[in-house]
Amino acid sequence: MSAQEEFFAGISKIPYVPNAGPADVMCFKHYNAEEVFMGKTMGDWLRFSVCYWHSFCGTGADPFGFQTLHRPWNEGTPMEAAKKRVRAAFEFFTKLGVKYYTFHDRDMAPEGSTLEESNRNLDEITDVALQLQNQTGVGVLWVTCNLFAHSRYMNGAATNPDCHVLAYAGAQVKKGLDIAKKLGAQNFVFWGGREGFHSILNSDVGAELKHMANFFKMAVQYKEKIGLNCQFLIEPKPKEPCKHQYDYDAMSVIAFLKHYDLEKHFKLNIEPNHTTLAGHSYEHDIVMASSFGMLGSVDSNTGSPDLGWDTDQFPMDIRNTTLVMKTIIEQGGIQPGGLNFDAKVRRESTDLVDLFIAHIGAMDAFARGLRNAVRIIQDGLLSGLVKERYSSYSHGLGQRVDDGSATLEDLEAYIKQNGEPKVTSGKQEKYETIFNHYI
Repeated sequence: MSAQEEFFAGISKIPYVPNAGPADVMCFKHYNAEEVFMGKTMGDWLRFSVCYWHSFCGTGADPFGFQTLHRPWNEGTPMEAAKKRVRAAFEFFTKLGVKYYTFHDRDMAPEGSTLEESNRNLDEITDVALQLQNQTGVGVLWVTCNLFAHSRYMNGAATNPDCHVLAYAGAQVKKGLDIAKKLGAQNFVFWGGREGFHSILNSDVGAELKHMANFFKMAVQYKEKIGLNCQFLIEPKPKEPCKHQYDYDAMSVIAFLKHYDLEKHFKLNIEPNHTTLAGHSYEHDIVMASSFGMLGSVDSNTGSPDLGWDTDQFPMDIRNTTLVMKTIIEQGGIQPGGLNFDAKVRRESTDLVDLFIAHIGAMDAFARGLRNAVRIIQDGLLSGLVKERYSSYSHGLGQRVDDGSATLEDLEAYIKQNGEPKVTSGKQEKYETIFNHYI
């Protein structure tokens, strides 16, 4: 890219400077992509991705205020801006040093007046994206379709009471899957932004859930038909924009997938900000999804739980990143998923350099989380205490409970012989103190 085409002039590739001072914010102090931990490089453990919609389509507008972020790549006609935007994005990816990006179809190219025009727009811009992917080596972590912004989807997409709308959503997803194959996407995400209800009085919940399940089955069939080799992911969220969304949290989605015999085709893309909106702790849905072998990717952001809405902030809390990385290490990694920064700079952070600072800070926060988690796992102190706490399930009756061979008669006989159990301390404060040692 020539100098006159640069959107981030004066910014070179972000270096790793481990001894940098606190005011040095344009370098990595902890993220060293090639450093090896437990047999994998830091880059392989973390698999960072930049999201297209917040970082390159975002304007800083919110329900109470107009645009504050005036980006040079968003100028001109919609198609002119789309071409500038994709080049600015790849300049950013390469200077930041990430290997992946994610996008909605309507982020990449503007919607036309017909489906055919929208598809032509998408073809034209993704031709440019594919060329830039080949030039830079940056690939697509995942693609998703925007089935929530257009007014046609105000009553839902796959759960819409009008089959005509569902059909349009299906046509849009069909094209999205074609684009995912074209660009070599490693995953494809479904987020049900309008798949829910505002009033139960005008909603047939059973019909909507069945239609959504059948919609997913159609997507699976088409994926197999075209030979698309990627992981399907569903992203839970309890509310916003609907009062109640069917993909409420990890357990709700897992139950849905198992009920409709879809679990072998899907995993979950967990966004911690959504998890806290559901009333859970930051790490809750990541741990629960992983426990069921369903954690496929993480939309790495955070919110302000005291506010109660989806603020999509960059993740900077080391405790949170440590818990996330501990879970990811324990399941052997997150590939083909990754850590996608579904986060936006604040509407007050208006300088272009702020976009770099935000991503650098979040990448360093996860690098510190990885380093902490490796130490926790290698030391084995916490895992040893947990193993000891559950040691009664390693022999005798406990082992038979664990392997599923015990009966209620066995439990009764054991109590008659051994009497009242001796209650032992959970020692929560001890675990918390030990964990804090590593932060």
